[in-house]
Amino acid sequence: MPFDGIVTKCIVNELNSLLAGGRVDKVFQPEADEIVLLIRSKSRNYRLVASANANYPRLHITAAQKENPQAPPVFCMLMRKHLSGGKLLDISFHDYERVISLNIESVNELGDLSVKRVVIEIMGKHSNIILLNSQDKIIDSIKHVDSDISSVREVMPARPYSLPPAQDKELPESVEADHIFRHRTAGEAKHLEGLLLNIIKGFSPYTCREICAAAGVAPKTPVADLDGSQREKVISALKDYLDRIKNNAFQPCIVYQDKNLLRPLDFYCLAPSQPVIFKNYELLSVALDDFYALRDTNERLSQKMGDVVKVIKNSIDRCEKKISIFHDKLREVSDRNKLQLYGELVTANIYCIPPGSKAARVLNYYSENQEYINIPLNEHKSVQENAQKYYKQFSKAKSTHLNVTQQLKETLSELEYLQSVQAMLENCSNRLEIEEVRQELTDQGYIRASARNQKKKQDKPSAPLEFTSSDGFVILVGKNNKQNDLLTLKLASAGDIWLHTRNIPGSHVVIRTERREVPNSTLEEAAALAAHHSSARMSHNVPVDYTLVKNVKKPGGAKPGMVIYDNFKTINISPEEEKIIKITRVR
Repeated sequence: MPFDGIVTKCIVNELNSLLAGGRVDKVFQPEADEIVLLIRSKSRNYRLVASANANYPRLHITAAQKENPQAPPVFCMLMRKHLSGGKLLDISFHDYERVISLNIESVNELGDLSVKRVVIEIMGKHSNIILLNSQDKIIDSIKHVDSDISSVREVMPARPYSLPPAQDKELPESVEADHIFRHRTAGEAKHLEGLLLNIIKGFSPYTCREICAAAGVAPKTPVADLDGSQREKVISALKDYLDRIKNNAFQPCIVYQDKNLLRPLDFYCLAPSQPVIFKNYELLSVALDDFYALRDTNERLSQKMGDVVKVIKNSIDRCEKKISIFHDKLREVSDRNKLQLYGELVTANIYCIPPGSKAARVLNYYSENQEYINIPLNEHKSVQENAQKYYKQFSKAKSTHLNVTQQLKETLSELEYLQSVQAMLENCSNRLEIEEVRQELTDQGYIRASARNQKKKQDKPSAPLEFTSSDGFVILVGKNNKQNDLLTLKLASAGDIWLHTRNIPGSHVVIRTERREVPNSTLEEAAALAAHHSSARMSHNVPVDYTLVKNVKKPGGAKPGMVIYDNFKTINISPEEEKIIKITRVR
């Protein structure tokens, strides 16, 4: 995530306008590397979170309330001692570095007013939260960095605080865009993105790529290969970007991977230039809070579904190995009819074949051309025993073919079912949906039943997704195989339209017709939903079959979600088309 110098400026401006002059009421430390300050400012309470987490370092106002440990950590107690009741004078940052200072005036042990400084360093794995006294000496830090860890810069109590080593770059306010290609470091850059990154302080690779996108030039284009027109476009795009930064014309946003806005990809303080899915915010703090909340939710869901994913993956691998073995066995008995032919020809020529022969050359009566063929024999067995041997081999091969064919059919059906469960699991967006998939696998014997599973089984089942098409028709989408059965076999009426991706695992989709004629626009929107809620969601021209619900049947003994249908038509649709945007989600 690009918590760079530009984002730092945006969040500092925002926090100053909201919190400057406020009082620090309480201090909490819910995580080992995270501090929360409860600040009363302008008749409102704010929760300011500062995190030194290696993966998600940040500073912003949050609405989330985490559970605090029963015994406050030492650093938390120290922060309370020095900051509680203090006045937040201002929030500042230095030269577009990701180092933010909270200047707090509070009463010391002698009853005198003194200014303490809380420094939040947002620098990946080197992130830290440091409490300084009025002489800029370190009182303590949430992470201690001694000489064994860093010989360049120690962060230990009683040591003088020093800023991280400065970068030899220019501030955005002092950069002359017209001279960017004549800069003293221009010759060191291999490509355009590297040129911008090397010259301007506070810029992240994301920022540089955004400027390149606005100019219509690939970020990795070698600087020497840029023609005059391209250079002018880059200069113009850079000027526009720098002007927005200088004028604080920030536009906080979150960039998403999906149209449902459930999988955040990145955040930034300026609207993206590239054609991506994003959502604008008035405050960067709200954007950051939503971003990290969604990230946290998705990670927790990933952890919760981890064992289910493993069960499905192992079961799919097992099925694929069995299918490979079955195909090998079928190839081995593919010439079983020849064994029967040998047995019959040897029996027919039993008195013509001398005892002790290693082979017999006989006329093939079953061939149209009546050709002679050579049949291998065991010279230690009689001619009749050789014939019986071929009959037994044929009988065994025939039995093997029948059994293996049946087992192959069952395993292919099981693989299809497991792939459908895998597709459903990818669409899960909350705990209950994951538990329903887990319970389904438990019922099918893939996960061992336990008291925990039995308890979850009593939970109220979730409802299918419900949408309204642009023409006003209700469209229902199953979220797992049990819902698919419920939707198709019980909730849907015989005259409703049923849709499913052809030979692709996915959700059952039903259009409630209510005895009305369904227009093509609604049909296409429902097909887009069927493609989107399948394992082909990232593909184009996905085939989607549709038919009346009365034409859909469930075979006896079939696994959940498995149905057969006839009298269908097919429509090819791309799930990323704008048709999905037109559909209104009800729940």
